[in-house]
Amino acid sequence: MSGRRQRRSSTGGFEFTENEITDLASRLQALLPQPSQQTRNSRQVSVLEILKETCSHIKRLQKDVEDLSETLTGLLDSLHITDIDITILQDLLKQQ
Repeated sequence: MSGRRQRRSSTGGFEFTENEITDLASRLQALLPQPSQQTRNSRQVSVLEILKETCSHIKRLQKDVEDLSETLTGLLDSLHITDIDITILQDLLKQQ
């Protein structure tokens, strides 16, 4: 984190100022696809709410990836393709 003043705490971790935490939370919130109803209704959202919303979003993304993986596996199983074709498809998917 360039330009940030971090202090080592007595436990060996880093401490951040309240402004730094607020700034990081704002950046994180900007990455979320759309604010929740609660976020839209309040002018100022707590860092905790932003973290909860972020965790929920990540869980949804993980579920989407699992669902897509299952769908792709099903499609590949239904096709009669060779091992070479599967390798080519896997390589293509890894590039994305």
